Formats: sequence, structure tokens, C-alpha cells
Amino acid sequence: MYKVYILYSKRTDRYYTGSTEDLENRLIEHNSGETKSIKPGIPWQLVHAEEFPTRPEAVRREKQIKARGAKRYLMDLTTQQPG
Repeated sequence: MYKVYILYSKRTDRYYTGSTEDLENRLIEHNSGETKSIKPGIPWQLVHAEEFPTRPEAVRREKQIKARGAKRYLMDLTTQQPG
């Protein structure tokens, strides 16, 4: 299974969206400073994750979230009314 995730940094007040097959390891990588572009945001907190059976599906959702903006995407989720 592939996961799309959104991380949040209180330190920088920013969100980061990505996808991976191993979310636990990926979060460790982000918080160890292995990804230079987001190193200033350490510590990152997982605030949202979705699971998909294939990588193309996960990448598609990741792109949708990035196009909308993670903060707005999360707000949309909290304001949706149950069917």
C-alpha cells in the first residue's frame, strides 16, 4: 500500500505533502534532516495520511493536494458534510 501524507511544522508554520510506501521510515527521514529542503521545519508532525493500493493513485492524490494547497485541502476535509 502507498500513502499520501501531510506533515506540519510549528517551527515554520508550513505544510509538506508527499507519498511513500513506508510512512514511518519517511517521517524519520524528514525529521533527521535527510531532506535538505525541509530541514528548517524539524520537527515535522504527521497531520493527515491516506492509503492507496497503487503508486499512480497515490501520486495523483499527492498532486491534487499540492495543487489545492495542504492547508486548504485539510480545511476542505473538516468542512465536508457526511453524505
